[in-house]
Amino acid sequence: MKEIKIGNGYDVHRLKTGRKLIIGGVEIPFEMGLDGHSDADVLAHAIIDSLFGACGLPDIGTHFPDSDPAYKGADSMKLLKCCAEKVRENGYEIGNIDCIIVAQRPKMAPYISLMKKTIAENAAISENSIGIKAKTEEGLGFTGNGEGMAAYVVALVFKM
Repeated sequence: MKEIKIGNGYDVHRLKTGRKLIIGGVEIPFEMGLDGHSDADVLAHAIIDSLFGACGLPDIGTHFPDSDPAYKGADSMKLLKCCAEKVRENGYEIGNIDCIIVAQRPKMAPYISLMKKTIAENAAISENSIGIKAKTEEGLGFTGNGEGMAAYVVALVFKM
């Protein structure tokens, strides 16, 4: 019998000029990027929190604190790889990851297949185990006004 656990992740970052926009490990051409200590990959951060949460581990800020200069400008895919290793060190395997990116613009659809590939490679799971959807907020709220972006993630992990 498998022991199955589910974790939720959420992250949000403000948009800022002069930064690259990186979502799901993919650089997306846009006039602004997300503001943060690392590369501010909102999707990767939500995935990491969902995986840590499913395993009962502390959140991303505990493992990779923004007060640590070592993580200044960090590649969030490297953080995801480290997270997946910690999941396995705790006796779990990643079952699936289901994601929602909330951004008024730019359109995410052209980049979703590459995001899935990049996330799969860094989490060491199949692309078929990753779902990514993109939603606008129909012009409502801070994401709808183009002030920032958010991501919601649910991850399933299991022990045999």
